[in-house]
Amino acid sequence: TNYHYLVPLLDRIDEGRSIDASHFAAAYHLAKSEEITPKINLVGPLTFLANAKCSDGSDETFAYYERVVARYEALLLALSKLDDRVTIQCDEPIFATDRAEGLGLLIKDAYTRLCRVAPNLTLHVVSYFDHASEATKVLCTTPVAGIGLDFVYGIENLQTLETIAQSGKQLIAGVIDGRNIWISDLDAKLSLLERIAEVVPKERIVVSSSCSLQHLPYSLRFEEKMDAQIKQWLTFALERLEEIALLSRHFFDGVLDAKAQARWEENRRANEARKNSSQIRNDAVQARMQEIERYKKARTPFEKRINKQHERFGYLPLCTTTIGSFPQSDAVRQTRRAYKNGEIDEATYIERIKGFIRDCVALQEEVGLEVLVHGEFERNDMVEYFGEQLDGVAFSQNGWVQSYGSRCVKPPIIYGDVSRPAPMTLFWSRYAQSLSNKPMKGMLTGAVTILNWSFVRDDQPRAETCYQIALAIRDEIDDLQKAGIGMIQVDEAAFKEGYPLRREKREAYERFALESFRISTGVAEDETQIHTHMCYSEFDDIIETIEAMDADVISIETARSGNTLLKVFKQKGYRQEIGPGVYDIHSPRIPSIEEIEAQIEALLEVLPARQLWINPDCGLKTRREEEVKPALRHMVEAVRRVRQKHGIG
Repeated sequence: TNYHYLVPLLDRIDEGRSIDASHFAAAYHLAKSEEITPKINLVGPLTFLANAKCSDGSDETFAYYERVVARYEALLLALSKLDDRVTIQCDEPIFATDRAEGLGLLIKDAYTRLCRVAPNLTLHVVSYFDHASEATKVLCTTPVAGIGLDFVYGIENLQTLETIAQSGKQLIAGVIDGRNIWISDLDAKLSLLERIAEVVPKERIVVSSSCSLQHLPYSLRFEEKMDAQIKQWLTFALERLEEIALLSRHFFDGVLDAKAQARWEENRRANEARKNSSQIRNDAVQARMQEIERYKKARTPFEKRINKQHERFGYLPLCTTTIGSFPQSDAVRQTRRAYKNGEIDEATYIERIKGFIRDCVALQEEVGLEVLVHGEFERNDMVEYFGEQLDGVAFSQNGWVQSYGSRCVKPPIIYGDVSRPAPMTLFWSRYAQSLSNKPMKGMLTGAVTILNWSFVRDDQPRAETCYQIALAIRDEIDDLQKAGIGMIQVDEAAFKEGYPLRREKREAYERFALESFRISTGVAEDETQIHTHMCYSEFDDIIETIEAMDADVISIETARSGNTLLKVFKQKGYRQEIGPGVYDIHSPRIPSIEEIEAQIEALLEVLPARQLWINPDCGLKTRREEEVKPALRHMVEAVRRVRQKHGIG
């Protein structure tokens, strides 16, 4: 999911520090005051350790196992005092990964110990997003009362039912999708539950969602502008609860009252209407999909392309640029909001955005950047902006989901065949290029990132949807290059995020993700330089896939992780050009010239100057201009000093 978290940093644990359970206690008592007896959800200790890091840079987080489990024991003891009976759910999504295979002894030890903390505790362990077969077999040998499994994204969990049945434990059956928003086929879900009940006694089954509902928007109740037909195909979080209740009633009672039966029939009609809707199918898109193989053709070899690009643009080694976005001031956001709310007309909106672009280009010219961007002031979000201009994609009014802390996103809803009815970025890119003689990058979001950060239709393979989006991006690239935009950046921020948790499922994802990028960029002429940007820095395990994407230049985040990743690029013999971030844009701190100069010198120890671009590590959207301007000025000056020192240019 498009969800980010603060990474626990493990150093030493002060054994004298007491556990603070006041947050849990306050929430628990509030629920009780509303006549609800809640369960308390915790991140399980093994998932906590697996997603932590060590302050010394090592990977030995499980060296802290004893200390962490001891703190969990203390926490559970404190929670046990909240009531006569207290139910605790430990979420262990790490059990749905390949790492579970090596955690057997720790799983048994941890959950044997935690179950024995207090006699009034009932402990459930839940895993999701894939199957948890290895961990389930071990958990069945511990005193845990219940095991929660995902039967939507981990249908292989059916193979562990016999073990669960023999253990006598409760099965929390995640049969309703907690990650996507499409209406459930309740008849199919009932059949799945009946299949489970053939092995596990019905009285020991709890009907549930596949995971937490925090990944869904809150409710459809307030969607007043959405197409009525599309709306009937959706269920947000509150509607998911209604599905669970209705399904559970039918499963356990066998019969429904008239009201419930009417709702069940309504579900059948909605599913049937979706299957047969003309809104889903676009004949022109389907015709192109019949020829999809010809769009996967590779570009001419990189060495031939890059020589032509050097001749066209004439940029020096250590070329300076930015990733794309510039600060989104209050004035920028207010302009977009006023236009969306009908408070200003289109002509006024265009002139204001042009003004922001002029200021942005002038700033870049002033500090001396060599390849420019237009700043992306017309864009609310890197995925939403494109989704709003594609056919086959809908948006909600209030469908926000949490991404990080208080930051939320409103994912596009891909409900049908995707196509591009008109150019999406051409107007702004052409205007920006008219303001400068320097190269102006066209800025696009890649098909894989649009796919991974959207609610995607579930009635066809994700690969087909991704190919359709890729064809739309391909058309945009062609329009840009024909308009004279010679450098085009296709951001794939979520390329790595989409990887399946299980290694055996990754090959299929890699194949269609790679093909989608090449479908989009394969239209580029040799002289057109394709850039891509990837966020986060753990790419060492997919470096060969990144190289196979065949972008001319890749920019990546490395400022917070040293140059470890670059060494991987060097070891693998990566040939294309690379823009490693030389300073961290997530901090308001302005790096000094000397600091950036030292970073560039460190880069030169790994890769030759001709292969390197110099840029911040990500977009500047969240920073303020008073932070951005001096930082970029320092970056340009650091490059000037390094070039002078090494006789470059």
